[in-house]
Amino acid sequence: MILPPWFQFSSPAIQGSAQTKVYQSAQFTKLQYMIPMRDGVKLCCIAYVPKNVPGPHPILLERTPYSAGPYGEDFRDMYRQDYIKAGFILAYEDVRGKYLSQGTFEDVRPELSQHTKPTEVDESTDTADTVAFLIKHVPDNNGKVGLTGISYPGFYAEMGAINTPSGLAAVSPQAPVSQWFKGDDWHHNGVLFLQDAFDFMSWFGTVDPKPSPIHNGISINRHGLSAYDFYLKTGAMPNFDKDYYKGRIPFWNQVLRHETYDSWWKARAAGPHLKNVSCPMLFVGGLFDAEDMYGALHSYADAKRQNPHTTVDLVMGPWFHGMWAYGAGSSFGQLDYGQTTASWFRKNIELPFFERYLEGKTNVKKIAPVTIYETGANKWRQFDQWPPKGATQNQLFLGPDKEILPKSSEISGRNEFVNDPANPTPYLADWSTSTHRPTTYMDDDQTWASERKDVLTFESGPLIKDLVMAGPINVKFWTSTTGTDEDLVVKVIDVYPSNTEQKNPDGDSMAGKEIMIRGDIMRCKFRHSFTVPKAMTPGKPTLVSFQLNSVFHDFRPGHRVMIQIQGDWFPLCNRNPNTFTNINTAPDSAYHKATVSLYYGRQYPSQITFLVLPK
Repeated sequence: MILPPWFQFSSPAIQGSAQTKVYQSAQFTKLQYMIPMRDGVKLCCIAYVPKNVPGPHPILLERTPYSAGPYGEDFRDMYRQDYIKAGFILAYEDVRGKYLSQGTFEDVRPELSQHTKPTEVDESTDTADTVAFLIKHVPDNNGKVGLTGISYPGFYAEMGAINTPSGLAAVSPQAPVSQWFKGDDWHHNGVLFLQDAFDFMSWFGTVDPKPSPIHNGISINRHGLSAYDFYLKTGAMPNFDKDYYKGRIPFWNQVLRHETYDSWWKARAAGPHLKNVSCPMLFVGGLFDAEDMYGALHSYADAKRQNPHTTVDLVMGPWFHGMWAYGAGSSFGQLDYGQTTASWFRKNIELPFFERYLEGKTNVKKIAPVTIYETGANKWRQFDQWPPKGATQNQLFLGPDKEILPKSSEISGRNEFVNDPANPTPYLADWSTSTHRPTTYMDDDQTWASERKDVLTFESGPLIKDLVMAGPINVKFWTSTTGTDEDLVVKVIDVYPSNTEQKNPDGDSMAGKEIMIRGDIMRCKFRHSFTVPKAMTPGKPTLVSFQLNSVFHDFRPGHRVMIQIQGDWFPLCNRNPNTFTNINTAPDSAYHKATVSLYYGRQYPSQITFLVLPK
């Protein structure tokens, strides 16, 4: 490669410098830039230009808060081997305020509705400035940039597509952060996902005083306790900062100051801003993604609705968070797929998507608008839209004797359990020993929960034919509490027959296993509005409606449908004190036992509704 005369060789330290650093390996030329943004702040970006593949090359960019490094003469351990063989330039940029980039970092930085001054910045302008610089300065590029990323980098990918800049030719947000109050990472339906949030921010949330290649978090002494015991011992929400963070995680306290879906949260929602997108988009997510399944599904829907003339595609596979990016993907948790779902996706969908739009390979087959894996049947399906055309509405009702019925029972009644914040219902079978949140809780066997007195379990009879659920599941439950607020955890479960020959990836029989297909939680004070909470009247039956994320699952003949309801998912989610209050500021003394009732029958027809696809 012949380098232009403006390249300069210098030391790896680049803080405050506008110079380009060049490092050579047998496979790449590594270029380390400080790219000026329109407000004068410089962002660190590293590009790897292939030496052994003829150009010109497209650029595949990832903007990240997790480090573009290694910096200096060290080279990144590349996992995108398919792209390397195809001759892509791989570029990684530290977002502003992270690692070697200048400026101030802001979590899920709000997108400006308009830019009234030429120096106003957000993630879309930083992307535009980066794309323009890379096209102008990276040698041997073909003038086209693709933008991608998983999780938080997925957020930067989707925001970068807004007001699509010249040269940005394709974007793939994967498990993108999009809504930290209603469904991604931090909260689901207003409920704080305590374990994930606290563990993540202990490392991520500390503030670096100046650009640095190293980021240090806070070391938390948990005294050898299980996660359940640690979070229970810490107690009410104010104690987490008082006892551990001590003001060193600013965003934690910002979040706790905004317990409802107020203007602060609304400004940080990605969906309403996904407009003026003129390049193709490919959203990717996992059907067992514990962090950002909501983002993949809802950002896809928002982008498609607001950009009707732009190609917006969706892929949902049987994966945990980011599982599609590496490995074979032949199994997860209790489920054995019998095929390599992750490598299949990378070879048949992701790489062809970027080859088509960045390299102009018209002979590459255009992917389907929606590609989604049907669990239970273990096969990929393609559709024109999601949810798919041809699906019909169906219902299952809670009934007497803890049955699940196809129509509401003529008999009315209720079942109840005691919710005790001092002894909250766990989300794991091994709750007394587990120290970290496992990815596999999303398809765990729930037989342990069926045996608990604080969990209500309803079950259908054996199915005589396939039941294929295809889309979101809507919960419409009548409930009451002796308190003034409650949480409802609802799990939809596939119960395997006792005579099944299926085995899990460890070779153990699946006979009688109760595999969670979808579960989520609702804070009932938000039943009418996430912005204006409302207390529950003690003892009064109250309709609570909310939506579980999409499923695409085939309940096979002989299997049963099970629904479980409980009041906690601890310590995954923070506890409800059973008192109508601001939980983020409430003291330990606010937490009290309550009896929760679930109603059924003609007067109070508790049910789930869902779409069914003909087999």
